[in-house]
Amino acid sequence: MIHARGLVQTFSTGRGKNKREVRAVDGVDLDIAEGEVVGFLGPNGAGKTTTLRMLTTLLRPTAGTATVNGYDVVEDSVMVRRSIGYVSQAGGAFSQARAGDEVVDHGMLYGLSRAEATATGQALFEQLQLEGLWERMPKNMSGGQKRRLDIVMGLVHNPTLVFLDEPTTGLDPQARANLWEHIRKLRTERGATVFLTTHYLDEADELSDRILIIDNGKIVAADTPDNLKAQVSGDLVDIEVADGAWVTSAAEKLASVAAEVETDGRHVRGRVRRAGREVPGLLRELDTIGVALDSIEVIRPTLDDVFLTLTGRSLRDAQDEQPSDDTAVADDASPAAVPAQGAQQ
Repeated sequence: MIHARGLVQTFSTGRGKNKREVRAVDGVDLDIAEGEVVGFLGPNGAGKTTTLRMLTTLLRPTAGTATVNGYDVVEDSVMVRRSIGYVSQAGGAFSQARAGDEVVDHGMLYGLSRAEATATGQALFEQLQLEGLWERMPKNMSGGQKRRLDIVMGLVHNPTLVFLDEPTTGLDPQARANLWEHIRKLRTERGATVFLTTHYLDEADELSDRILIIDNGKIVAADTPDNLKAQVSGDLVDIEVADGAWVTSAAEKLASVAAEVETDGRHVRGRVRRAGREVPGLLRELDTIGVALDSIEVIRPTLDDVFLTLTGRSLRDAQDEQPSDDTAVADDASPAAVPAQGAQQ
């Protein structure tokens, strides 16, 4: 569904002597198969939004090649636009129009008849639990309802590949969980391939078959969530001894099976590979030498551990990188405007 080799995007910043070239994306390779749900992660400024813009034809690559649904993003950009669904982070619905009118207009821009767009839109409203909101304006909807409306607009023309850019940003936990179910159904019930950018690690872990991590414009990891977590050096074992006098003895015993043992008050911590096998023996040894424990906790690695290991920083809850002024038009290209241009060519 998506095949890219050596994608590069450069921007110029500053003027005169201060002018310099920034490589926002630096040789990205991607292979995404039909039916996959792929999570695309990266810290601020890593290049994930720029990559998404190139794949959806909103930015022309500086170098490299990419095909989406079999169409070249440069040579066949109109066909790429016609064949994908794109749900932007900003959303595409006009706040003071009726929701149903926005959906129908969007479908007609993709070449559907009014009757087809209406029938498909109303069916999607039912599937995404928006019944009774066809006549409502987006400004009078909740955050979760507006995001589901955005997804309806991205699906009304029945695309086989859907790009979701930060789909749950700003939603409360209940609305996020509800939207997760709808994202899962894109694949299970509609057979769609989903390319998902998100800054929520739990979201990527929960929804993705594979995860791609981009940092400094390069892909630094690509694997299943479980395989990525397995690359972290073991489970974290946290022992709390009953008396501070036993910290040294506990640390020595833990060091026999763990890496990078550290102490903090009465707590002794270290990474243990296959902790489920090692901990029973560790407990017997501690009991043998008379070390009493208040608690022991085994914490499996998370995607946050993976991210910190690979990039040395946390994934911050903020907007991704912004393009330079000479490409700002890409930000202004709304999802509705893109198919309209393609339909006229």
